[in-house]
Amino acid sequence: MNELDCTLCQTQMHGYLDQELDPATAAKVAGHLAECADCARLHDQAKRLKASVKQSAAYYPAPASLAALVFPAQPPKPGFAERWRAWFAPAFSAAALALAMVLYVATPGAQAPLMDEAVSSHVRSLMGEHLNDVVSSDRHTVKPWFSGKLDFSPPVFDYAAQGFPLLGGRLDYLQHQTTAALSYGRNKHIINVFILPTPEADQARQSQTIRGFNVVSWQASHMRFVLVSDVEKGELEAFSQLLQP
Repeated sequence: MNELDCTLCQTQMHGYLDQELDPATAAKVAGHLAECADCARLHDQAKRLKASVKQSAAYYPAPASLAALVFPAQPPKPGFAERWRAWFAPAFSAAALALAMVLYVATPGAQAPLMDEAVSSHVRSLMGEHLNDVVSSDRHTVKPWFSGKLDFSPPVFDYAAQGFPLLGGRLDYLQHQTTAALSYGRNKHIINVFILPTPEADQARQSQTIRGFNVVSWQASHMRFVLVSDVEKGELEAFSQLLQP
């Protein structure tokens, strides 16, 4: 049972979104979000608002008259400065909040970054019994299991001979669509392979680190692949080359 309650989780949620928490606290927040639907919903709303403001907010340079007030050539008289701070600062804060709300309403369905979603799904899969819906190292068992559950056929292979045995598969949900998730082992580590269709053009393999996890992704033949694990970066990249020769 996660020791975080909803009040503490919601207090730390924005620090979690900005990746400002220490690893232990971030893991506790992630665990609570995986178990609490109400906090997960608030987390998703905050994440969409953050992405919407970052992507859609317009930038306007300050007028010369305003810049002159904020950075005067000579210090203003004390009486004027106090009146300016008392009126303008609250008005500016209220305007900024109103702009953020307008952008949030005007851009519904803004999608959170796929890689961040994949890392969160990877963390949830390691908690309890969330890793596999079908447990098997036989690709001829795992691949047919997805039939009728997805509107695409994910490629499924076993790489036990190369040191990456197939463990099973499950259904996941990324980018507002049902996603195939395959799990592979590497010594005592777990690698999640997320596969989902995309209308976008092919993209070359990319590697990055998100919240302490290594992530490798690419797009090929209108399929998007995202690998997440805590294995060494070089090992994850080597495994990705097996999936995409």
